[in-house]
Amino acid sequence: MADALGKISRRLWNQARGNGDDEAARRMRGVRYAVLKNPDRLAGRQDESPTALRNTDPRGRLYRARQLKELLRGLLGHPIGQAEDELKHWVFRASRSRIPEIVESARKIRRRRPDILRTIGSGYPNARLEAFNNRIKVTIRMAYGFQRVTNLISLIMLRCGGLDIRLPEPVS
Repeated sequence: MADALGKISRRLWNQARGNGDDEAARRMRGVRYAVLKNPDRLAGRQDESPTALRNTDPRGRLYRARQLKELLRGLLGHPIGQAEDELKHWVFRASRSRIPEIVESARKIRRRRPDILRTIGSGYPNARLEAFNNRIKVTIRMAYGFQRVTNLISLIMLRCGGLDIRLPEPVS
């Protein structure tokens, strides 16, 4: 959704510039980064930006897109039954928003709905998976120049397999 929101703001900003509406382009540029941030992380003048969103474009597309982003972000903390109903409602609203980027995001979320609900149901964030992926990437960089892929696979299995190998301690 953050990518979709960034695309919307860029598209609207380019449209305003193309139409010669310098005032709208200036307002759009002023709220661009505040739109992408979570409301609890806004600082200084950015606190005023969400209220200024209503006036940035005539149809309020950026404002509606941000509301949809916040609704989606909020449902991650709900119990699975409630999250399932709210996700269904969110997809319904997003697919009828007539904002191309949001409609595309709604399609993607509809396709990945079981995975999203499984993630919400488990209660675990994807931080562990991201850490695991990062460890594999670092291992691949370490293995640059290996002659065979089997050596790389062995190194990944050794580093990520959970096997704890300790060197023998010297005898005194």
